[in-house]
Amino acid sequence: MPEDFGRDIGAAERMVQQWQERAAEKAEKFGRMQQEIEQISATETSRDGSIQVTVGSNGILQNIQLSENANNRPMAKLGTEIMRAVQAAQAKIPELMQQAVASTVGLDDSAAQHVLGEARKNFPEPPAAEEEAQQRGSGVPEMQFGVEDDYEESRQQQPPQRPAAPPPPPPPRPVRRRPDDFDDDDFSDRSFLR
Repeated sequence: MPEDFGRDIGAAERMVQQWQERAAEKAEKFGRMQQEIEQISATETSRDGSIQVTVGSNGILQNIQLSENANNRPMAKLGTEIMRAVQAAQAKIPELMQQAVASTVGLDDSAAQHVLGEARKNFPEPPAAEEEAQQRGSGVPEMQFGVEDDYEESRQQQPPQRPAAPPPPPPPRPVRRRPDDFDDDDFSDRSFLR
């Protein structure tokens, strides 16, 4: 019996040692994955080449370059094109992250799948240019913020609308007087016949 006990302890020690080795190996792979993901950047250029943006793996804008011919368009349009390029660059991040995960941890790992799922959720594919144009013409008013551009002067200005008239005040409530408020000669609220 004492011999069996010694073999069981040895097997348990080997099992713990193997578990520690696997954990250390996995930690090393995740460390490499993190380093590779942190170095990811994605660059996108506008159709006419006048705008180029670069975003990091966190989706934050790292660089923007505008050519001289970018100045030849209304600021509102330029802003829209910059945002479209940023969204297109961000949409590349999940694929680049998937490559980093596949080369380090492997795509079968559940934690890695969670990281990739979050990246896809945070950086979805941007809408196509045709879809944006259809959405703008769909009758749904588009919200715009910021200072109006001088190029927007050609747009028809609608006259300011008057605010709606306030509702009439409610009719005055009758004042009820207490019995001791009455004057003996005033019969307005009571009968003069007592």
